[in-house]
Amino acid sequence: MIDIGVNLTNSRFDKDRDEVISRAQQAGVNGLILTGTSIEESQQALQMARRWPQYCYSTAGVHPHDAKTVDDLTFPQIRDLALSPEVVAIGECGLDFNRDFSPRPQQEAVFEAQLALAAELNMPVFMHCRDAHERFIDILKPWRDKLPAAVLHCFTGSDSELRECLALDLHIGITGWVCDERRGTELRNIVQYIPDNRLMIETDCPYLLPRDYRPKPKSSRNEPKFLPHIATVIAECRRQPAEVVMAQSYTTTKAFFQIGSPVT
Repeated sequence: MIDIGVNLTNSRFDKDRDEVISRAQQAGVNGLILTGTSIEESQQALQMARRWPQYCYSTAGVHPHDAKTVDDLTFPQIRDLALSPEVVAIGECGLDFNRDFSPRPQQEAVFEAQLALAAELNMPVFMHCRDAHERFIDILKPWRDKLPAAVLHCFTGSDSELRECLALDLHIGITGWVCDERRGTELRNIVQYIPDNRLMIETDCPYLLPRDYRPKPKSSRNEPKFLPHIATVIAECRRQPAEVVMAQSYTTTKAFFQIGSPVT
């Protein structure tokens, strides 16, 4: 398994990053994709990926929350980061109309500019969408055939939204949201419709600690060692053996990010 959504730059990991990596390896997690959410965080993610070569990789991009900080839509810093072999996707990019930390027109401009950059560099995109599905699809659709691959991470949408994403040949990232009996009911019902070769698994840590994990962790902080639990719940929802889901997602993730065999 490879965890495609690890916010290792988050300050909640400041005291024990080495131990977090060690616990992930001991849990059978074969690799991590470290998420870049701003220019600064993307730079930090790359530096962290270099500390654990062939186990950690990173993305480079600007999250919609940080879109307001962008004053150059050519993204020279992101472009430079993308030249590094450890950087395997552009993003996290997209739209977030739930929190609106950045004005919506700015979010849209920054999202489209990153799609253009990914198309130019022939790199996959790692995307975010929350309460903005219609505009997300409208902006992405003209670019989709110019991109080698695209994943909507932390998918929590409806059945119809999932089908629209699959119609655009998107990969889908599923998190511990599927483990939440309160908020994850619809996701649990529709995760079975994701084709085997489009499903990827993630923690989105330190967020979204699996609610049903037992014994209940003392901390609310999520980390990659919980990925096998998330994969097992996904497998139950899909009526597939857990080892099959883990193996297929591993193969799919390596192909998507065009990475070799991570260190085990």
